[in-house]
Amino acid sequence: MEITSAEFLLSNTDIAKCPQDGKNEYAFIGRSNVGKSSLINKLVGKKNLAHTSGKPGKTQLINHFTINDSWYLVDLPGYGYAKVSKTSRSKFQKMIEDYILERPTLINLFVLIDSRHEPQKIDLEFMEWLGESGIPFSMVFTKIDKLKSNQLNKNLKAYNTKMLETWAELPMQFATSAESGAGKAEILSYIGQINHKLETR
Repeated sequence: MEITSAEFLLSNTDIAKCPQDGKNEYAFIGRSNVGKSSLINKLVGKKNLAHTSGKPGKTQLINHFTINDSWYLVDLPGYGYAKVSKTSRSKFQKMIEDYILERPTLINLFVLIDSRHEPQKIDLEFMEWLGESGIPFSMVFTKIDKLKSNQLNKNLKAYNTKMLETWAELPMQFATSAESGAGKAEILSYIGQINHKLETR
C-alpha cells in the first residue's frame, strides 16, 4: 500500500470525541521514548506529522491522522516512564485503556518495543493485558539500525522465548528503523491487506 495523503485531524483526551464515521483505525503505542513519533513520520512520509521529542512523555493526547482519506492512524500516549505527576500518569492510563477497550473501530494496535533492550517487564505485562482483553495487536521492534545484525537477532530471539512462556503463539512482528525505513513497506502492506479483507467481507 502506498500512502498518498496523511493529514492531522484532531487531538483529544475523551474517546467520545473521537471520529464517529466508522473508518478503520490502526493505533501505535509504546513506552515513552521508544521512537513512536519518528516511526509514524517515516511511515507516512512526512517529517513533522507526529511531533518528535527527546523528552519522554511528549505525546499526551489521542492523536488522529487521516490516511488516504480512508483510514485513521492513531498516535497514543506512551506508557511507563514519563516526567509527569502520578495524577497525570493515572489520567493517561485511563485514557489509553478507555480507547483500547471501548473503541469499536480499532482494528489493530501496534506495540512498539525498543530492539536494543532485553525483554522489559512493562512491555510484557502490557501485551499480556491486551491478550486477556482480546485486543488484536502486533509487535513492532524499533531502532534496529542501532544494532549489529547478530545482536539484533539475539535480542529478538530473547523476546520470542520470553513471550512463548505464556503465549501459545506469537503475534505478528515487524523489525523497523525510522532512519533507514526498514519495516515500513511490511507494516503498510499488513494494514492494506487487513483493510482489503474488511472491505470484501
